Amino acid sequence: MRHPLYQFQFCPVCGAKAFVEHNEKAKKCMACGFVYYFNPSSAVACFIKNAKGELLLVRRGKEPAKGTLDLPGGFVDMFESGEEAARREVREDGLMAAYMRETGILPVCTSNLYMYSGFEVHTLDMFYECLVDDFNNVHAEDDAAEIVILHPEDVNPEDFGLDSIRKAVPAYLRK
Repeated sequence: MRHPLYQFQFCPVCGAKAFVEHNEKAKKCMACGFVYYFNPSSAVACFIKNAKGELLLVRRGKEPAKGTLDLPGGFVDMFESGEEAARREVREDGLMAAYMRETGILPVCTSNLYMYSGFEVHTLDMFYECLVDDFNNVHAEDDAAEIVILHPEDVNPEDFGLDSIRKAVPAYLRK
């Protein structure tokens, strides 16, 4: 397996091309001594359920895994909690309903390797359950190509394109 910082050639502090592997998760600049530890990016995904017990899923409109099923979600922004990110991501996907109650983080957290613009982003994905009254007036926006509403028994984990989501779905359905 290649070093997670293999694409970083120059020190982000002094610009020297003396940025070498320090250990399995860091690089060090031999010119100025700066050590950069590469940690995963935080991401959220939401299991959104209505009063009938149906799940709201989205079909991915962009790579990676374009055309596969996904959960509404995305990356946590700077200075934002996981809960705030979940609410923002749901809203950005055009899925805001009149009432949404987050039940909190589920006992599921997975790591993922997410390819973004040719760059491997290591993520730590946190999963939330959101309850809404209904799915009236929801529509796909942002990177969601379409809305898919399924009963839990009709959800097939293999239809999800991202590894972390594919791992979390069975855990959620068993709870």
